[in-house]
Amino acid sequence: TNCGRICLHRKKINLSTVFAGQAVGIKEAEEGIWLVSFMDYDLGYIDLEEKTLQPLNNPFGPKV
Repeated sequence: TNCGRICLHRKKINLSTVFAGQAVGIKEAEEGIWLVSFMDYDLGYIDLEEKTLQPLNNPFGPKV
């Protein structure tokens, strides 16, 4: 959406205002769990029951 939110199966999940107006990809990974991607980067998984995004490791963060 224009405020950085995804609407999926009538549930609203906030991603970030950074993604406002941007196209993000979603793909069902398993029942009720969806993978969210932006460009070539996987951002995290949405659990429809919890209506939350569980982020993956930051691909741009420091390598330790």
